[in-house]
Amino acid sequence: MAVIDEKIDMNEAWQEPAFSAERPLLPIMYRDDDIVIIDKPAGLLVHRSALARGEKWFAMQLLRDQIGQHVFPVHRLDRPTSGLLVFALSAEVAYRMSNLFMEHKVQKIYHGVVRGYVNEFGRIDYALKEELDAVADKMAKRDKAAQSAVTDYLCLEQVELPFQVSKQHQTSRYSLVKLAPKTGRKHQLRRHMAHIRHPIIGDTNHGDGRHNRFFREHFQIRRLLLAATNLSFPHPVNQQPMHIETPVPEAFRLPFAAEPLPQLY
Repeated sequence: MAVIDEKIDMNEAWQEPAFSAERPLLPIMYRDDDIVIIDKPAGLLVHRSALARGEKWFAMQLLRDQIGQHVFPVHRLDRPTSGLLVFALSAEVAYRMSNLFMEHKVQKIYHGVVRGYVNEFGRIDYALKEELDAVADKMAKRDKAAQSAVTDYLCLEQVELPFQVSKQHQTSRYSLVKLAPKTGRKHQLRRHMAHIRHPIIGDTNHGDGRHNRFFREHFQIRRLLLAATNLSFPHPVNQQPMHIETPVPEAFRLPFAAEPLPQLY
């Protein structure tokens, strides 16, 4: 039985560099005269910020240069999260699209890999206090009350691997889940899954360092296993129903392969 070293630094850099020195091309999933939707790679910041010192590439600037047109971000994805990201092509459309998000008219679906066997489906209704960054939010009020936060989840696959990652169990279990946030709190999905004791693999802030290291060393997966895979909303200009999908990243399915991987320890 394989045993994983438990001496893990939870602040250890998880994400490999997102790009080489060459300017990358962003995958464009949809484009018209008003909006463009990309599949943002994991590790890429949406735009420049106080936290971006030393970074070379940003989704907003890369997309602007790629299509030769100014773009307006209307929502965000955390740096380690990959998936669908919407930009408007004018200030007016950005205003309309932002209102759709604020009015909860945009339905978002994520996929993730979590520790343990989750229930077949469920709802997490657990208020979250705002997470503040020491640099970007140094002037923010720090005694705000917790805000309501709701996430629905559905279990898609489960696997038990013959590796002892924790002291308590001789094998290790994981679930592939679909996540539907009903609110938009900072790090909501990561915090909610950690709250029910099923942290997302690769989460160095709210996750389990032993399992993160196991995925890094056994599967060579060095990213947060969370991706925004589906967006549904009325088009901000013509009101036509929009539904955009991107495939679940292949890395997410590695632990659930039909044939067990060879033991490396």
